Amino acid sequence: MKNAALFGGIIGVLSLLWVFAMPKFGVMPQKDVVSPAEYFSFIIPAIGLFFGIMSYRKNDCNGQMGFLEAIFQSFKILIVGGIIAVFGSILYISYISSSGDNIKDFSERIFGALIVGVLLAFAVSLLFTNKKNKVD
Repeated sequence: MKNAALFGGIIGVLSLLWVFAMPKFGVMPQKDVVSPAEYFSFIIPAIGLFFGIMSYRKNDCNGQMGFLEAIFQSFKILIVGGIIAVFGSILYISYISSSGDNIKDFSERIFGALIVGVLLAFAVSLLFTNKKNKVD
């Protein structure tokens, strides 16, 4: 769980910094419109999952990891990161944002992030799986 907390925390904090930085650079989330700069936010969980699963396989699994171990660890990392990012983003929308953002628009973006996170978890898990499981 230490690995999941570390890399999930990194993903959560970087995602939260992304939420705070977007308006500073003139990227304002609009209802039903996704700006091209918002598409680059998938890089944060992709890099976090990549290094998190690589570290888990190297340090905790002695270089051998099955798909289920990898996907389970990926989901733990994403849950920790998601909790931090969602909690911080809700605080940002509730107390700091003055652009008229509401929770409904935010929840649509979080659902999209959930789908991207699940797809990334499967991709990274397949990438780092190297233990063969024979079924006789």
